[in-house]
Amino acid sequence: MPILRSMGLMLLLVFSFTTLLNAQAEYKYSYIPKKVYENQLFPLTVIDTARTKDDNPQFQFDPLSPVQPVFEDPLVIHNGSDSFYTFYFKAGKVDVKIPRLFIVSPSVDTSLDPQTIHLAHLKLRDDFCGVYAANMEIKNSQVSNYDEKNHLLTLTIEAFEANLEDMHLNGVEESGLEDLQRKFAKVEAEFYVVLPVEQKSIKFTYFNTIKNQYVFLEASAELADDTVVTQSDLNPKEDSFEKLKKYTFIFLVSFFLLMFLIKRDFFYLVLGVISLITLLTFYIPHKKICVKQGAPLYLLPTHTSTIGTKVDEDFETSLLGEREEFLKIEYKNGIIGWIKNEDLC
Repeated sequence: MPILRSMGLMLLLVFSFTTLLNAQAEYKYSYIPKKVYENQLFPLTVIDTARTKDDNPQFQFDPLSPVQPVFEDPLVIHNGSDSFYTFYFKAGKVDVKIPRLFIVSPSVDTSLDPQTIHLAHLKLRDDFCGVYAANMEIKNSQVSNYDEKNHLLTLTIEAFEANLEDMHLNGVEESGLEDLQRKFAKVEAEFYVVLPVEQKSIKFTYFNTIKNQYVFLEASAELADDTVVTQSDLNPKEDSFEKLKKYTFIFLVSFFLLMFLIKRDFFYLVLGVISLITLLTFYIPHKKICVKQGAPLYLLPTHTSTIGTKVDEDFETSLLGEREEFLKIEYKNGIIGWIKNEDLC
């Protein structure tokens, strides 16, 4: 009996140890980049090879470490019995030290060891825009007159695994980034740059982290036609889409009122009234604001933007738009610019 009891205890210990090893082996890193570049946004993926239906793991990188993912929650992809959890980090100026990752789930509590990712140094080009990306595209571009000597070029950019917030161009008078929206790997933004009127195009490079090489991007800096446009076309008082909506509702009002007169059905009258009320909202005038004397008029709604001019006296104008603490207004001679909230009368 003592022998059988001892053997049973040993089997139990072996089984427990094996179970523990299997539990710890459920989670592991499936992708860790071998190297990264300064400011690069890069993925780090954890795989669960023994996912169960009720598994809903919680992840926590060591909170004492200054290195943390861009998003607290990972991007989750299920593939059969495997689950992939991808976190995104941004590299700094030194090797990236990924802290210990603690994992808590109904089936196991475990952790993954810290990892070190070495920082590589890239030979930079003069036309490099500062962006590292798995892919980057110019989805749309628009050129407007800024003043007699310069055009304002607006680029709508879409990229993946990109540090788009660091985008800049060498040798330009003024540039800026707006409306940056990031959802895991995908990032979109509007990039503005002021160019001389004689410059017909703009060309720059980004570093493709998949191809491991520089890739050129180019956009035209010429006006689409000979029509004179102003900077207000970036946020016009009445753009073509607004006009289309107005014409549509004018047609609907006329149609429903005509149908009411013909059919004598109050249903058409109700629809006509609703369309009329909607139409009237398009003609509500812009809110009036007072701008105080000496207020700087910025080219872009950014703290680093160039000051185009200064307001020479208190005046009242229409509010064309808002972005954080900046207000878009029209100054003299159709000049469009941005002022700060603190510069209101």
